[in-house]
Amino acid sequence: MSKVINEYVKWVGKTDWELKKFHGDEYNTINGSSYNSYLIEDEKVVLIDTAWKPFDEEFVENLKKEIDLNKIDYIIANHGEVDHSGSLPKLMKEIPNTPIYCTANGVKSIKGQYHEDWNFVTVKTGDTLNIGKHTLTFIEAPMLHWPDTMFTYMDQENILFSNDAFGQHIASEYLYADEINPCVLYNEAIKYYANIVAPFSMMVKNKINEILKMNIPINMICPSHGLIWREKPTDIIDRYYKWADNYSENQITILYDTMWNDTRKMAEAIAKGIKEENKDVEVKVINTAKSDKTEIVAEVFKSKEIVVGSPTVNNGYLYSIAGILEMIKGLKLKTKKATAFGSYGWSGEAVKLLNEELKKAGFTLINDGLRCMWTPTEENIKECIDFGKEIAKACE
Repeated sequence: MSKVINEYVKWVGKTDWELKKFHGDEYNTINGSSYNSYLIEDEKVVLIDTAWKPFDEEFVENLKKEIDLNKIDYIIANHGEVDHSGSLPKLMKEIPNTPIYCTANGVKSIKGQYHEDWNFVTVKTGDTLNIGKHTLTFIEAPMLHWPDTMFTYMDQENILFSNDAFGQHIASEYLYADEINPCVLYNEAIKYYANIVAPFSMMVKNKINEILKMNIPINMICPSHGLIWREKPTDIIDRYYKWADNYSENQITILYDTMWNDTRKMAEAIAKGIKEENKDVEVKVINTAKSDKTEIVAEVFKSKEIVVGSPTVNNGYLYSIAGILEMIKGLKLKTKKATAFGSYGWSGEAVKLLNEELKKAGFTLINDGLRCMWTPTEENIKECIDFGKEIAKACE
């Protein structure tokens, strides 16, 4: 069912209430998501993006209820990833000659996935498309978050169709961001940024600066996932700029996995030491084997420091820690600090190996870490508390 945005623009996408995994198993979407497609009806008719392939038949049939497909003059593919372009093959069987506007990399992406030589029209930043009362301007946004990504700007209505930028994975009966709980909204927005956009933060800053120099008014931002920003829409742009600028909050996050609770006891004692030294800092203690990895990445993104712990197992560390470290490494974070800890029985390599990985991931090491042999004694617990105090001092 479509939703009217204004007299020229409708939302014609798909709300996916059941989606719980995204990008394979990489991203957990506990609140579902949406695949936002937009229909512009001026003297010319334009469709911006489509929906994920599992919904291609539903998408096309619903679109037919809105408009005779043969009246669609142009299709704009802001990004070729399948959650945006997956319904194109089904749609193009109905209107095979309709021109598809996208970047040169968009052509490569779409052809590479669907192996069809459709009527592509390549565009670059500053190119325009007049559709009657309005003109659409294309803005390339490479690596936000694929090489092919672009934005489309609609003058007079002052709408920025931003594709994956400024989105959130939220399924909702509402259309606009200001209609839902802001705590849920911004938690999902920063989680989305941390997991999907953070590796490209330098490009984010550059692209925002470029858009600001264009001096275009923005009354609304229509992303390809989640809710539309209409009330103070530039607020999310300001937040992106902050998030892209080596962002951190007054937070220390302790990540650990444990076999027989010895490393857990260390983690809790370290947290106690941090709070004793600095009552103002927020401390989060997370078992990586039992927690949502998407949430973990967001907490790491927000933290000034992280502390990572694992027992030594087969001369290494536990696989949940290995997995989350691989995700953290891909974020390309800077200016954050870290150290490692863990229990062991006879070899004890995990702490050294963890610190090496943290350094590779771009963290500045606070110290050489802390090891505890077997189950922590009262003396070991005191060492962990003192270790936490040292970590807290490094956060000041």
